Amino acid sequence: MKIRPGFVVELAVNFLLPWLAYRFALPHVGETGALIASAVPPIVWSLIELARFRRVDALSVMVVAGIVLSVAAMAFGGSPRVLLLRESLVSGAIGVVFLLSLPMRRPLIFYLARATVAREMEGGAAHFEALWRERPGLASSMRLMTLVWGAGLTFETALRAWMALTWPIERFLIVSPFIGYGIYGGLALWTLWYRKTMRHRVDARTRTDGIVS
Repeated sequence: MKIRPGFVVELAVNFLLPWLAYRFALPHVGETGALIASAVPPIVWSLIELARFRRVDALSVMVVAGIVLSVAAMAFGGSPRVLLLRESLVSGAIGVVFLLSLPMRRPLIFYLARATVAREMEGGAAHFEALWRERPGLASSMRLMTLVWGAGLTFETALRAWMALTWPIERFLIVSPFIGYGIYGGLALWTLWYRKTMRHRVDARTRTDGIVS
């Protein structure tokens, strides 16, 4: 998939603008107020998407959910251990949602992929729906991706939670980023490898069908 202007705008609205809003608001309203301010850009973007296309932006919903969880985690108090767990709660909640969506008719990754395709091409949502119905391999592939990402994010949260509760804080602060980025990087590399493998299988099947016909 090529990187298009719409995708860049989506990333900016859901990641860059929330960070800028947080940094700007932090000196004036404190951390809780800054977190709430960071939720404004994705919420506004979701409302615009809803008004224009009658759909809710799935990525924005996930970002806002993560911010809400961060605010909720702060309500438990200012214990250093709790603060160390705060970031893990967000990724862990997303991982659990991924896993809970597996028994559903359409897993969570389906909606994320459909929203991306809808922004990349005219009639993209309908095209993606048709592919989902006509190609059983697409459904099984997305379920496997949902399982891998859900299990990976949940494992990362469990591991960092154990580290935060049992390790000295100084050791956790040094090692934890390597754990998080290592797991995220591994999941990303696996996804790229799996997509490439599936593309080769589809191409091989297409050539075989052409020879038979």
